[in-house]
Amino acid sequence: MQAEIVYSPVKFFVTIACLFFFRFLQAQEITYDNVYVDYDSAIEFKNLRIIPIRPKNGFGNRVPKAISLSQAIKQGIAVISERGTASTENVHFLRINNHSDQTIYISSGELISGGRQDRMITRDTLLEPNGRDQYVSVMCVEELRWSEKEKKFAYENFANPALRKVLDVNKNQVLIWQEIAKQLGESNIPSKSSAYLSRKTDKRMLQLNDEYFNFFKQKFKNSDSAVVGFVCMSGDKVIGSDIFASKDLFFSQLDPLLIGYCDQAMYVGKPVTITREEEKIYLDKLLTDKTSQEAFLKDNGKIFRQQGQVIHINSF
Repeated sequence: MQAEIVYSPVKFFVTIACLFFFRFLQAQEITYDNVYVDYDSAIEFKNLRIIPIRPKNGFGNRVPKAISLSQAIKQGIAVISERGTASTENVHFLRINNHSDQTIYISSGELISGGRQDRMITRDTLLEPNGRDQYVSVMCVEELRWSEKEKKFAYENFANPALRKVLDVNKNQVLIWQEIAKQLGESNIPSKSSAYLSRKTDKRMLQLNDEYFNFFKQKFKNSDSAVVGFVCMSGDKVIGSDIFASKDLFFSQLDPLLIGYCDQAMYVGKPVTITREEEKIYLDKLLTDKTSQEAFLKDNGKIFRQQGQVIHINSF
C-alpha cells in the first residue's frame, strides 16, 4: 500500500525560510562571489600602491549599521576609562561606555593614547548600546610607563600593518614590544617609555605622512563610493588588506586605516615593483572561496564574524 503524502504549508515555508537564510549567510562571505578587485583603479604615490575592492550583486546592503570608534569618540558618545589602578590586573583591559542608541564598531589594531599607558585594541568588537560598562581587550604599546595618574584618553588611528600583523598572528605582548623597539630603532626615534606613538614627535615624518594621506584621501574623495575595502602594496610585496561587509563600514574606517598604511610606506617602504600577476596570486588566496580564505588567514590575518555574518577581514 502506497503511503499517503501529507502536504504541510507550515513545514514548506519553514524549509524555504531556512534555505533562504542559509543562502543569505553564504552571500555575505567576502569572496569573489561578492566583491571584485578593481586593478584598473589602482592609486600609487611614492612607496605605496592601493587597489580598491568593490562590491557586486548588492553585497553589503543588509549589514547592520554601526558607527566607528573614531566617530564615537569624536562625537562624545564613547567614553574610555581604565578598569582599575593595578597594572597586573588591568593593563589588558579598557572600559568603554556607549552613551548612545548606536552600535559602535571597534577593530583590532586601533590605538588609544593616554590613561595610565598607551594601548592597542586586540580584537574586533561590536559594542551594543546597553547602558552598561563594557570592556575591550587591549595590549600595551608603551612598555615603560604605568602612571599613577590617569591621563586623558585620545584616539590615535590604526597602527601600521607590521605591528598589526604581530598582534593578529601572535597576540603576544613581548613580541609586540619587540616589534615596537625594532621600528623605533630603525627610525632613530628616541622614547623614554618605548612608546610606539613616539613617532608623532618626528615632525619631518609627520609632514611626509600628511603628504601620503592627503594624496590618497583626495583620490578616494574624487572616486565613486562603491568601495568596501582595499589592498596595499609597497616594494615587491603586499603589506596588507582591509575589506568590510559594507561601504559605510569601510568609509568610516578609511582615514584611520590610511594613516597606518602610509606610516609603514614612508618609514620602511620601497618603490612599488610587485607585478600584477603577483598581486593576483595573493588575492586569489584571499578571495577565491571561504575554505581557501580561512586557510590563508589562519597565518596571515583574521576574519571577524558576528552571528555568522562576516563583518571584516584583514590580511598581511
